[in-house]
Amino acid sequence: MATAQTHRWPAIPVADWQGTRDTFHLYTQVVGKVRLANEPHANHWWNTTLYLTSRGLTTSPMPHPTGPSFQIDLDLVDHRLAVTTVTGDRRSLALVPRPVADVHAAVMSMLDDLGVGTDIWPVPVEIPGAIPFPDDTVHASYDADAVHRFWLALVEIERVVKRFRARFVGKASPIHVFWGALDLAHTRFSGRTAPPYEGEVPNCGPHVMREAYSHEVSSCGFWPGAPGEEGTFYAYAYPEPSGYRDAPVAPEGARWDDDLGEFVLPYEVVRTAPDPDGALLAFLQCTYEAAADAAGWDRAALERPSGDRFA
Repeated sequence: MATAQTHRWPAIPVADWQGTRDTFHLYTQVVGKVRLANEPHANHWWNTTLYLTSRGLTTSPMPHPTGPSFQIDLDLVDHRLAVTTVTGDRRSLALVPRPVADVHAAVMSMLDDLGVGTDIWPVPVEIPGAIPFPDDTVHASYDADAVHRFWLALVEIERVVKRFRARFVGKASPIHVFWGALDLAHTRFSGRTAPPYEGEVPNCGPHVMREAYSHEVSSCGFWPGAPGEEGTFYAYAYPEPSGYRDAPVAPEGARWDDDLGEFVLPYEVVRTAPDPDGALLAFLQCTYEAAADAAGWDRAALERPSGDRFA
């Protein structure tokens, strides 16, 4: 039995679970696309995201055009994918090493069986050279311990980001998991519109990114990939204001990454710090201040004067 202490900031070396990470990422895309197909549209695609639970990840309840409302849960304690309707019906699938094609077929079958059949575009997004779900027999790894540790890391990260979010009274996103890149993300808004986003993202039409970046933002989050050996905290501003990338940032180990166009901080720097919460809060706060100051945000109107008094 794991102790309470082992739940805090677990080690998650990418090299130890990269195959599982890539497979699990695709599992979340299958689930996320079901939410996208059923949930009414919300600004910045907040209708598509997944949320942390005390056992893993969830879509939260979704309406269905002809059937009952339902939700899909990824239980990362007992390692099952479950579809549950508000009428009490339930179907589930063990999360074990199996191809993405099999998981996609099983999820579609469970939805049909429960009367909540859903058509999705079965092609992964934000992944170069993506294999359509029905054809993907390549990704078939599932290390339950590694996925569990990744989820526990997200729990720790969300706990700290909630404190950071409490300091802001302007428009701010939920703290949620975007399955496009499998990143836990949070965004603050200045209230001003932004120029149309002109970048390209694999298998995402221009309208997707323009909706995501319709307004000026300072965003932060965590992504289980390079350049950190155990994943990477990131922070960026859109549009990037002059002087932003040159701002000093904390803690030691944080830096600007030219290739990504954002500030980065390796997860292992936070995990091994004497005060992990303080290290992550310092990164979130100083990168936000760099964006807000460089872009001339009305910080007095947008920030809680007493800091995180309610956190």
